[in-house]
Amino acid sequence: MLKDNPAIPLDQSDPHAIAEQLVRQGQAAMEAFQNTDQARIDEAVTALAWSIYKPERARELAELAVQDTGLGNVPSKVTKNTRKTFGTLRDLSRAKTTGIIEEIPDKGLVKYAKPVGVVAAVCPSTNPAATPVNKAMMAVKGGNAVVIAPSPAGYRTTALTVKYMRDELAKAGHPEDLVQILPAPVSKDLTQALMEAADLVVCTGSQNNVKRAYSSGTVAIGVGAGNVPVIIDTSADLSDAAEKICASKTFDNATSCSSENSIIIIDEIYEDAVAALQRAGAYRTSASEKQKIIDTLWVDGHLNRHVIAKDANVLAEAAGLNESAAAAKFFLVEDDVIGPDHPLSDEKLSLVLTVYRAIDFEDAKDKVRQVLDVKGIGHSCGIHTKELKHAHSLAEDLKVVRVLVNQAHTFGNGGGFNSGLPFTLSMGCGTWAGNSISENLNYKHFINITHVVTTIPEDKPAEEELFGDYWSKYGK
Repeated sequence: MLKDNPAIPLDQSDPHAIAEQLVRQGQAAMEAFQNTDQARIDEAVTALAWSIYKPERARELAELAVQDTGLGNVPSKVTKNTRKTFGTLRDLSRAKTTGIIEEIPDKGLVKYAKPVGVVAAVCPSTNPAATPVNKAMMAVKGGNAVVIAPSPAGYRTTALTVKYMRDELAKAGHPEDLVQILPAPVSKDLTQALMEAADLVVCTGSQNNVKRAYSSGTVAIGVGAGNVPVIIDTSADLSDAAEKICASKTFDNATSCSSENSIIIIDEIYEDAVAALQRAGAYRTSASEKQKIIDTLWVDGHLNRHVIAKDANVLAEAAGLNESAAAAKFFLVEDDVIGPDHPLSDEKLSLVLTVYRAIDFEDAKDKVRQVLDVKGIGHSCGIHTKELKHAHSLAEDLKVVRVLVNQAHTFGNGGGFNSGLPFTLSMGCGTWAGNSISENLNYKHFINITHVVTTIPEDKPAEEELFGDYWSKYGK
């Protein structure tokens, strides 16, 4: 937004000068922002939310995103622009992020929240409007400024989104430079320079971007790759499971990292479950059609950008499938081998859902583990069941941050109104995926905390209390 930030050097050959100027402007905005006044902070956050939640803007930005990137569909992006924003605003409105945020008298502790500084927010092409607003809301909630580093493919959408955010901030009397964007053309060098100049990097997108964020020398929060496997258990309500899987898989044409990529069905109910999925709108491919889909979806070992995140009829036509397939909502492709050399085990970013048959629950759990070993370790998995112990078994034994039970995975994984996960568009996947957080990105990641520590009555147990059991077993 050069015209909105005239102090930014026009010389694109010096990305570090551009990045440093943006950071200075962000720092000046933070100084002018009343970020020790919770009411003013919350008002600024609400302004950012309204910038995209406003119905005509939510649709305009959704239409522009699909037009710019060719990914997803407009109705889903409208929902994403509004639902995620509304849910995040709900979460943020209930949190205190400045001054004293917690007092623990029995520990003699008082906690004060402070801003982290200027945040570099790296955003993906799959959500060029919703993700920038989501990160900006969380950053400003902590009293910070944010500079958006958009995907080049979604630049026009993100630039307009940032303009709307700045307009709303100005309308409410807040510094516009609390939210800025890298000037076009965005390059790897410019994004890298911003990451190096900022106080915190929050990166959502390709794993290459995440790795660059972690190697930038700046404190960074990145997210892992998705490749969600979901079990349909013998006790599942098959119609309910099928409807939820359909709604989740088809949302935004499966662009979400939380979209189901594989389902594992217990043998006892396999055919009934497949039939329920067909009633919900799935097309069950034959062996020959399976190969056509594989040959179309992957070209030279890479996903085919001409068919990913497109409507089902686009993929059906490209693969030479019949009219029934073209009229379906998504495709079931049955397979029996999982591994890095079998692409159906991988993330597909398309309306293709791999189906595996399991002998029993333990076999299904093992297949979930195998899928995650191919890609998606740390991210999440799901199960449709009436046996809650099976969900806990997945949580105990698998390297995932989230296990969703009887939910449409795409809608529940990033927060919901009927679950306790905070709303976000960035899911941390723990050290399993090389991430620094193992929870949904939220406002807590955008504040520093100062502890006031006063003395309390001595809390020092006797040696016998701590060592007694060990001494009795092994001696001193």
